[in-house]
Amino acid sequence: AGQIALMHRVLVDERKWISEGRFLHALNFCMLLPGPEAQQLATYVGWLLHGTRGGIAAGGLFILPGLVVILSLSAFYAAFRQTAWLESLFFGLKAAVLAIVIEAVVRVGLRALRTPAAVAIAAVAFVAISAPDVPFPAIVIGAGLIGYVGAGFGFGSVVGNPTAADRAIDEGLRETRPSIGRAVRVVLVWGGLWAAPILVLGAVLGFGSFYPQLALFFSKMAVVTFGGAYAVLAYVADAAVAGYHWLVPGEMLDGLAMAETTPGPLIIVLSFVGYLAAFHQAGGLAPPVAGLIGGLLVAWVTFVPSFLWIFLGAPSMEKLRGSRPLGGALSAITAAVVGVILNLAVWFGLHVLFGEVGVF
Repeated sequence: AGQIALMHRVLVDERKWISEGRFLHALNFCMLLPGPEAQQLATYVGWLLHGTRGGIAAGGLFILPGLVVILSLSAFYAAFRQTAWLESLFFGLKAAVLAIVIEAVVRVGLRALRTPAAVAIAAVAFVAISAPDVPFPAIVIGAGLIGYVGAGFGFGSVVGNPTAADRAIDEGLRETRPSIGRAVRVVLVWGGLWAAPILVLGAVLGFGSFYPQLALFFSKMAVVTFGGAYAVLAYVADAAVAGYHWLVPGEMLDGLAMAETTPGPLIIVLSFVGYLAAFHQAGGLAPPVAGLIGGLLVAWVTFVPSFLWIFLGAPSMEKLRGSRPLGGALSAITAAVVGVILNLAVWFGLHVLFGEVGVF
């Protein structure tokens, strides 16, 4: 939220590179996509301003500093996490992170839960994400369908027509017509870049080995991580801790604490998960080398798909500005995300405030 607010201030208010309406339309589209919406928004705006090269530059440079920092901190954490002073430091950071997550619930909730229907969707999502047989994508898709159908009954909002000032600002933006040929090229290039490390590792090590499984799991996250980092962390925390046993609850909380205090998107914490998972299962490699491979691999399969979604969908979405069904779907998904984030806050709170957490 802070990164998006900063982009709005610089891009819309200060430099006037893009109008308010086009910025909000791009943001709404990115919120409907799986993956990190802040990085996708930077890619979208870069694409609007300077085409594909602008999108690659904006999206890549948005994540690079945070990735370098989080991998460096992950190596430091893995080497010294058992020391008393570091444990004390992270205990304090965990409490701060809990407050940040609660603040996120309140902030997003006040904006999104303005109708009884939105509150009901959030409540159902809160319960459903805790159920072992309800996958996260089903929650998002279900909420989106409810919002899409309910748009005709006033659920959702529509961005108004652009003003003369907005049209003047947007005159320099690129217009790219959607076409089947262009879509095929985008899928082949970016889909190939996404799949390449998975296929190579699978062919060399076997698809049942650790690194291909790590890449496949986080590739799935790149497809189902609707609603931003907070929305997916509950799912990743449960899978990485309880499912695969790659991390323990305290390590997941420490990773979130580091991600909250470093530059870049919050979802960069997934590289910390990849680093520690590979560090713990180094096999014949030196643990720091294995961790670096794991962290970079997770970053690749997390962020490369975002370029695919933007370059594939942005031309079509530019033709759908002001769509009421799209606004309704977005409103419903946002409401569901509030419920998921609240569930995450409860999970974090239990593990921060209590030494042991059992099952009732």
